[in-house]
Amino acid sequence: MHKFSKDDIPQDWHELLGDYFETAQWDQLQKNLQAELDLHSEHIRPEPKYFFKALQLTPLDSVRVVIIGQDPYHSPGLAQGLAFSIPADIPTNSREFPSSLRNISKALALEGFGNLSNGDLRNWAKQGILLLNTALSVRLGDAGSHTGLGWQFLIDRLIAALAQAKPNLVWMLWGGHAQSKLPLIESGTNQLILQSSHPSGLGVYKTSRPFLQPGGVASCGHFTKTNEWLRQHSKAEIQWVNVPNSIGQPHKDGIY
Repeated sequence: MHKFSKDDIPQDWHELLGDYFETAQWDQLQKNLQAELDLHSEHIRPEPKYFFKALQLTPLDSVRVVIIGQDPYHSPGLAQGLAFSIPADIPTNSREFPSSLRNISKALALEGFGNLSNGDLRNWAKQGILLLNTALSVRLGDAGSHTGLGWQFLIDRLIAALAQAKPNLVWMLWGGHAQSKLPLIESGTNQLILQSSHPSGLGVYKTSRPFLQPGGVASCGHFTKTNEWLRQHSKAEIQWVNVPNSIGQPHKDGIY
């Protein structure tokens, strides 16, 4: 049985979080999550060893862009521990392929980058894009089921500390849930904050800042704006699609 502990968090992120692990909020999260693991481990996604996969694949020093999701996919076979990402072997034209990823791919194509070849975003993570959900676990078939366990205190602390520690980051805030973190991000220096509606379902066209324009004639331009910002700050652009296969090879520890 997996025992959830602060040792699951990479050392660089552990140090960023400072004295958080001495708080009652951490104790409560640890207690609540361990109770879930003891009772329902076979129904929790992603697997516990992947709860902090976003932090494992994107070291603190490498972070250039942050994309904030809500909680992991609650359908079988999808959650990887990275916001919006799914395994590469799920066909883009299948019913299992999430609408959010489908619309992200449409936006990329509209901005001239081309379509995603699959929904696996590990190559983004390895280029310094932190794919961070605000709850890092979920029970199968029950969306949002772990949002009340205490994840929010850990993730809020991490977002605020990251914004304060690293100037010139890009933040993609898609939908109201991600945008609720705006005050935490604004505590940092010279952060580029890009906001739109969420890319999933019909919501993609909603609000005064749609992710996609009705009719699919244009996108919010976030991927282009990100690369423009990175160039302005003497950083390498993100290769959004068609990344060389070498980037996608497994690490020696088996983490992809």
